[in-house]
Amino acid sequence: MKGLFKSKPRTPPEVVRQTRELLIFADCNGNTREDKRQEKSRKDATQVVANLQRQQVHYRLIASDYLEANKDLLDILISGYEDTDMALHYGAMLRECIRHQSIARYVLESDHIKKFFDYIQLPNFDIASDASATFKELLTRHKSTVAEFLTKNYDWFFAEYNSKLLESANYITRRQAVKLLGDMLLDRANSAVMMRYVSSKDNLRILMNLLRESSKNIQLEAFHVFKLFAANQNKPPEIVSILVANRNKLLRFFGDFKMEKEDEQFEADKAQVVREIAALEPRDLQ
Repeated sequence: MKGLFKSKPRTPPEVVRQTRELLIFADCNGNTREDKRQEKSRKDATQVVANLQRQQVHYRLIASDYLEANKDLLDILISGYEDTDMALHYGAMLRECIRHQSIARYVLESDHIKKFFDYIQLPNFDIASDASATFKELLTRHKSTVAEFLTKNYDWFFAEYNSKLLESANYITRRQAVKLLGDMLLDRANSAVMMRYVSSKDNLRILMNLLRESSKNIQLEAFHVFKLFAANQNKPPEIVSILVANRNKLLRFFGDFKMEKEDEQFEADKAQVVREIAALEPRDLQ
């Protein structure tokens, strides 16, 4: 590391070459017994990669250009979640790399994105949380790229999202998933995707089940998504049918649904949802 920060600056190819050597070193030593020296080399490699993402040469981000030409490095970083010893280091480097829109697009458009549905539910809590953080970054940071991805991959993506995450047996997975779902659907860039999502009776069924959870945190996050179903002024007949059939239960639920601390926006949103549901008439089914 000492040689990397000499007063005489290295050329971009030299910096990239040394970074790649550090990555290879970290990968090769991932299955050996941990000691302080190896752990320091791994942390150093992670920090170098992080710093490189912001390094400009003649107003160009050299790391982005290099990664675009060497996407095999991204394949290594993503697969790193399968290495218990190295997963957190790889995850930190991967999040720095997807700061670049073109790199995030590559990950989203590759088969790698499907792996995250499993990584998020790994038994190691720290690794699962790290994978969840990367997944969230991929789906929220670059809005136009995310909107394009969700539009093109709507069917399989939300089928996986619903079954593996929102209906997961793991509480943490469900909580994080419904929070992220709200972040995605409430983003204006995803308005077309949101309208499609809130027009599905299967999606509504899942959100209503989440509202019934004992966890107040999950209930609150589910409410932020459920209110989109209620606020939709072009509800499909099947959505209206479900809301009318469950109107009394829903109105009783929202009558008792409160936050620990007073929140004017929450109360206003809840009042609007109650008005929308109470105003529904069976004739709307025609």
